[in-house]
Amino acid sequence: MNNDEVWKRNEVESPCVKLCSVHPVERICVGCLRTLEEIGAWSRMTPEARRAVMADLPGRAPRLHKRRGGRMGRQEG
Repeated sequence: MNNDEVWKRNEVESPCVKLCSVHPVERICVGCLRTLEEIGAWSRMTPEARRAVMADLPGRAPRLHKRRGGRMGRQEG
């Protein structure tokens, strides 16, 4: 049995991509886009609650791609 088999079950699969790092501003995982609360509660969530989270995830991705500013953000246009 390889390690990936442990991650698969006969239920709504986790969106985890094993790239676990919490964005310091948005407070969501940069890999799966879930909040820490959602990650912690995942194993206890109903399939319906998991599907609701999964449906919401694509809308969270743009939150991680906003321009931070930097030099270009400080220049006047």
